[in-house]
Amino acid sequence: MNGSAINRHWVLRERPTGEITVSNFELQRGPAPEPAAGEVLVRVHMLSIDPANRAWMFPTATYKAPVEPGQTMHGFGLGEVVTSNAEGFAIGDVVEGMLGWQDYAAVPGSDLTVRRPGTPAEHAMGVFGITGLTAFHGLLEIGRPRPGETVVVSAAAGAVGTIAAQIAKIEGCRVVGIAGGPEKCQWLVDELGLDAAVDYKAGELRKALKRACPNGVDVYFDNTGGDALAAALSTMNVHGRIVCCGNLSQYNTDRPAPGPSGVPGLLVTKRIRMEGFIVLDHLANRDQMEATMQGWLDDGRLKAFQTVVDGLEQAPESLVQMFRGGNRGKLLVRVK
Repeated sequence: MNGSAINRHWVLRERPTGEITVSNFELQRGPAPEPAAGEVLVRVHMLSIDPANRAWMFPTATYKAPVEPGQTMHGFGLGEVVTSNAEGFAIGDVVEGMLGWQDYAAVPGSDLTVRRPGTPAEHAMGVFGITGLTAFHGLLEIGRPRPGETVVVSAAAGAVGTIAAQIAKIEGCRVVGIAGGPEKCQWLVDELGLDAAVDYKAGELRKALKRACPNGVDVYFDNTGGDALAAALSTMNVHGRIVCCGNLSQYNTDRPAPGPSGVPGLLVTKRIRMEGFIVLDHLANRDQMEATMQGWLDDGRLKAFQTVVDGLEQAPESLVQMFRGGNRGKLLVRVK
């Protein structure tokens, strides 16, 4: 590659205190990195903007090491191989992995996955990517919904939520989404075909959820924690299942709220199973998931929604807006 290529990269200037702001980041420029032996140089085309980005800014490790101040912001991305020093990768291959908020990334080949040629980038990063696999595995393998059951999905207008809710409908369930604002709730019913939607911003969430679920809740797909989890717990049926996917309501603060008071009491009395998961542990199911999802897309039972923002310079603001509910479906930044 031409050694004069410039690499724009966002670094974490300082850890957020409270809500994240654009000022927590700094855009820097320098020469594109040179890949070492066993590494691949990737030109980044698309970045995934996720709630986990905020969680990685805490100083404590989660399922991965945190982002340190001064480091390039971590982020999952899709790009094209421009130089390969790793076996199994050729120039022009489309790959995905932890590429970071930047134009070019030098990444060990072992940390990259080659994607199918011809797959639209939005689908590769969304319905066929980690997002789709999260919804598919979490709902079907942990939630195990049965036809006729009531499934509730929080952050139902978000990336994972839109897919999980639609899968529940495909499985023959009555599906209720939780989202912020009347417009999003109406969109969930009109566009996604959900049976009902509850606006958590309207107040009295617990009462509203009970009205929307007169026969109780059998499966709760939790993307948010917080008040939504507390409301769902109080509405769960005996032998209900709670899928712990994310904790969106608690990421963007330096003082996370304590867990709901119904744990462990309600888990015991109602024999509820509450299980968390990390989708990276289940990548072996990916081919099956993609084939199934493709079939649902082809016959119109599944719709893929995404919000695409143009320009690497928009990455921090996109993350800020995500926590304000500014996206529907998968939120992506097109780098080029």
